[in-house]
Amino acid sequence: MPRKTIRKAIVTGGAKGYGYGYGIAQALAEAGYRVWITGRDEAALKRAAKKLSVEPVVADVASPQDWDKLFSFIDRAPGKFEVLVNNAGAGIHIAPAVKQSDADIDHSIGVNLNGAIYGCTRAAKRIVAAGGGTIVNISSVCARQAWSGWGVYSAAKAGLEQFSKCLYLEHREQGLRVTSLAPSWGATQFTDAANLGSRAKDISKRCIQPKELGRIVADICALPAHLFVQEMVLWPTIQAVEPL
Repeated sequence: MPRKTIRKAIVTGGAKGYGYGYGIAQALAEAGYRVWITGRDEAALKRAAKKLSVEPVVADVASPQDWDKLFSFIDRAPGKFEVLVNNAGAGIHIAPAVKQSDADIDHSIGVNLNGAIYGCTRAAKRIVAAGGGTIVNISSVCARQAWSGWGVYSAAKAGLEQFSKCLYLEHREQGLRVTSLAPSWGATQFTDAANLGSRAKDISKRCIQPKELGRIVADICALPAHLFVQEMVLWPTIQAVEPL
C-alpha cells in the first residue's frame, strides 16, 4: 500500500498573535496537515505547539531573513508544501493618522502588508513547483469600511486584498489559489486595541471564535483543485455596521 503524502502548512501568528492563528493551526492539523506556526514569543509558541502537536518557529513576519529561515525548515522536511495562512497582524497604534508616528506607520505596514507579501512570494514558488495549493491571507473588514483611528491599518489590509487578487491571476494556471478572508470582530486580542471597554467581555462571547475561523480556512483549502474562493467577508451578527 503506497504511503500517504505528507502535506505541509504554515500559519503565521499561530501561538497567540491576535487569536485566530491558534484556531487555524488546530483546524489544519486536524485536517491532516503537518503545521508550522510562527511568532515572536518563544514561550507562547512552545506552549501552543505542544498542545496542538505542531512545529514552532520563532520568526517575525516583517523580516525577510526570518521568512528564509522558516522556509529552510519547511524545505528540509519530507512532504509537499501546500498551504500558507498569513494570519499575523497587529493594530500597532489605533489613533487618527495625524497622531501616528513614522515608526508606528512603518511598523503597521511592515506587519500587516509587507510581511504577508514576503511570505506569499516565497510560498508561491514552492506551491507552484509542488503542483498546487492554497494561500489564505487574513485581511479585515477594515479594508472595506472606514472607522476613525484605523486608517493606517485599513490601508495595509486593503493593499493585502488587492495583492491577493494579482497574485492569483499571476499563477491561476499553475495551481495556486489565493483567498482573501476578511473577518470582523473576533474573540481575539483586537478587542483590546479597539477600546471596547466594558462591552469587550460580552462581545467576545458573541463574535467570531478562533475555532470557527479555523474551520473556514480548512474548508477553503479542502476545495476541489479546480475551485477557489476569491474573497470572503465574515461578520458576527452582534456587530452593528455603521461606518462611512
